[in-house]
Amino acid sequence: MTANDDTPDDEHPRDFRDRPRDGNGKFQRSMDTVRRDAAAAQYLADNPGTRFQELADRFGYYDRAEAWRGVQRAKQEVLRPAVERLIQTESEQLDHLYVLALEIIERNHVVVSHGRIVCGENGEPLSDDGPRLQAIQTALRIRDQYQNLHGLKQPAKVEHSGGVKFEIVGVDPQDLV
Repeated sequence: MTANDDTPDDEHPRDFRDRPRDGNGKFQRSMDTVRRDAAAAQYLADNPGTRFQELADRFGYYDRAEAWRGVQRAKQEVLRPAVERLIQTESEQLDHLYVLALEIIERNHVVVSHGRIVCGENGEPLSDDGPRLQAIQTALRIRDQYQNLHGLKQPAKVEHSGGVKFEIVGVDPQDLV
C-alpha cells in the first residue's frame, strides 16, 4: 500500500515499472504524458488558484509534486521552440558575419597614404596586411561567439599538485627545537 491511499502497490493505476526507458535507463516521456502536462498547465492558466493536488486528481498524476513537475515540464516545452528559434537566428547572423570576414581576408589590400596608392620600387602597389589581420581577429571572435551560443566550449579545468616549502632565513632550525 502507498502512504497516500489504500490502493495496494501492485494495483496502483500508474505503475512506474512499465514506463519505457532510453538506453541510459532514464524514463522516456510518451505523447500522452506530454499532452497531459500541457492540459494541466492550460487548466492551471485558465483556473488561477487551483491547487496541485486538484491537478493531480483531475489529470491522473501520482501526487501533487508530480503534477507540479508536469506543469514545469510544460512550461519548458513552450519556451524551448522560441529559444531554439532565437539560437537559429543568432547562428545565421554569425554565419553571415563570418562569411563577410572571410571575403575581407581573401581580398588584396594596398597601402594608401594621403588618398594615393603607395607603390614600391618596381611600380607595383604595396600590399597592406593590416585589414587582413583585423578581419582574421574578427573572424576568430565570431567563431568564439558561435561556440558560446551553442555551448561548444568546455569549462577550463585547472589542476594543481605539489606542496609549499617555507624557509625562514637567518634562523637556525636547531634553535627552533
